Amino acid sequence: MEYDYNSSRPRLILPEYGRNIQKMVEFILAEQDRDERNKLAQAVIIIMGNMNPHLRDINDFKHKLWDHLAIMSDFQLDIDYPYEIPRPEEFAEKPRRVSYNTNEIRYRHYGRIVESLIAEAIKLPDGDDKDTLIKLIANHMKKSYLAWNRDSVTDEIILNDLFELSGKRLTPKEGLKLSEQKDFQKGKQQQQQQRKRMQMQQRKKVQ
Repeated sequence: MEYDYNSSRPRLILPEYGRNIQKMVEFILAEQDRDERNKLAQAVIIIMGNMNPHLRDINDFKHKLWDHLAIMSDFQLDIDYPYEIPRPEEFAEKPRRVSYNTNEIRYRHYGRIVESLIAEAIKLPDGDDKDTLIKLIANHMKKSYLAWNRDSVTDEIILNDLFELSGKRLTPKEGLKLSEQKDFQKGKQQQQQQRKRMQMQQRKKVQ
């Protein structure tokens, strides 16, 4: 008795679509009539789209499906593509080297973006715009601090850290009051509720 194991079958180019879709692509490749190949390709694209109905609203979803069809055919499928398909050479190119910022972050719990915002605030002339940006930065710092530290934090600590991070060049407006911890928690709860609503809407679309 002979057993048919996946390990003995040809390698799947895009495993996420499964072997049946790959066989359909191979069937289209064997079809001699171009018009018939176009019809079969359209049918396979519909099936591929139905496998991921929750992605239908994503921009360029159809474009990606046609790209995947070309890839699964090893770019050998001669049909009338509705989009410009990628060239095989593009997949042989080595990725560009990513340069990493090696500068040390003074306060890691605030993150590098805070340092960038502070640098921009320093450039602003004194006035309402600068005061507003300082308040936004300070509130963001407090939110980040609370995300990494369960204990509460005083406005004085946050404003002092802001003063130090700016090289003592940013002085918050006297009497500046930052958002309360409960306000951040309320905003987080609202985000979680919104995320749940979006997930429910996606499930309804699938059904």
